[in-house]
Amino acid sequence: MPNNTLKDKVFLTQTDTTIGFVSQNAEKLTEIKQRPSHKHYIQAVNSLHTLNTFTRVPQKHKNRVRRSKKTTFVMPNKVSYRVIVDAHHLLLLDRFKWVLTSSANLSNEAYDERFAIKMADVIVEPLLGPKEASRIYKLGSHTLNRIR
Repeated sequence: MPNNTLKDKVFLTQTDTTIGFVSQNAEKLTEIKQRPSHKHYIQAVNSLHTLNTFTRVPQKHKNRVRRSKKTTFVMPNKVSYRVIVDAHHLLLLDRFKWVLTSSANLSNEAYDERFAIKMADVIVEPLLGPKEASRIYKLGSHTLNRIR
């Protein structure tokens, strides 16, 4: 289990969808990205087991969540989760079980490598560059709405 100092660090890493900041410290991410504190982050989890410790997946959507790759789900509790299956990203994520994740840029700005490297506490290489953005679905007990 990582110690408290690691949990407060902001990592710059290649995620399953982009180069991003990951951390368990929401306040530090908010400060770095200069974004409103009321905006939530996507919570990346290393397994369905970990996801189930945070929220209940509606029965109708369990198979969809289990089989989806690069897909974020806004659960009925209004929190966004993505179960990670990318092997490279899981190397870090398995140490923490869950992290808050965001693109490595100022809020509403393009990616700037110098900014990202300067703001990160730890850089996990290789940084390969942006990939396809994740799909986002809002799940209800019986409904499914595509957001992106």
